[in-house]
Amino acid sequence: MKVKVCSVNVSEKKGTAKKPVGSIHLSDIGVVGDAHSGKWHRQVSLLAAESIAKFSDEAGRIIQYGEFAENITTEGVLLHECRPLDRFIGNHVELEVTQIGKKCHGDNCSIFREVGNCVMPKEGIFARVVRPGNLCAGDELEYVPKVIRVQVITLSDRASAGEYDDKSGPHIRQLCENFFAGINRKISVSNTLIPDDAELLTQIITRAVADEYDVVFTTGGTGIGPRDITPETVKPLLDKEIPGIMELIRVKYGMEKPAALLSRGIAGLKGKTLIYCLPGSVKAVTEYGREILPTIEHSMYMIAWLDNH
Repeated sequence: MKVKVCSVNVSEKKGTAKKPVGSIHLSDIGVVGDAHSGKWHRQVSLLAAESIAKFSDEAGRIIQYGEFAENITTEGVLLHECRPLDRFIGNHVELEVTQIGKKCHGDNCSIFREVGNCVMPKEGIFARVVRPGNLCAGDELEYVPKVIRVQVITLSDRASAGEYDDKSGPHIRQLCENFFAGINRKISVSNTLIPDDAELLTQIITRAVADEYDVVFTTGGTGIGPRDITPETVKPLLDKEIPGIMELIRVKYGMEKPAALLSRGIAGLKGKTLIYCLPGSVKAVTEYGREILPTIEHSMYMIAWLDNH
């Protein structure tokens, strides 16, 4: 989806309207020469011309580009419908969305002092610079929503031999697709079926991390049987373990079904990839997914150093 840059704007002091300029230079601190630049997640502010037009009608006067202190005024996408980690990519620059809206500064904002309201806290967005360069009015950016990439690995000697169908792997896929559709997130899921083989599992996870998958789910091999090798294979691969999720699940469901306490599922992080080891039954996968899926988006923000707590 193409986005037109209507204006680029700067100000030397916070709390004041920005003025349109011929071009801006985006660097690793944001807009060079702008009061809001710095080593933080809100380096560049963007506001849609559509939002400005709507507010102009409410204010009873024409609002000029930059009056809401936005660095970049755009046209073509309702920016407040974007999500953190989405990107805007042009020939010379790349921006990653880091925050939607902000706290209103009230009397510290020039437009608020004049009309008693401001659209920026609700419909402005913020981004950080991924690829530096120059940006001018009239340039085009491509809006690229973040696609959450998920690898699902089913471990089962019998299913991989064709003795029965893999049910838990496809069920994880369906759970993910349903959940992320519900929060307006795009997702891509790949399924792999392998025997209970530690070396093969290590290879697939290592490849998924190198290919920058966001999430890896394994299903199967978390019990205490002689062929259950998933936790001891995955745990040495992790950079950081996330014990709270699995502890909660074992306690919550173990209170009703003591057999649930025998699951050795683990969760953790390798590079920037979240890894979760789930049991092999459809029912258990449903229970685990109910607790894990709501944590993934926030976990991705933390991994990306986004201050969205």
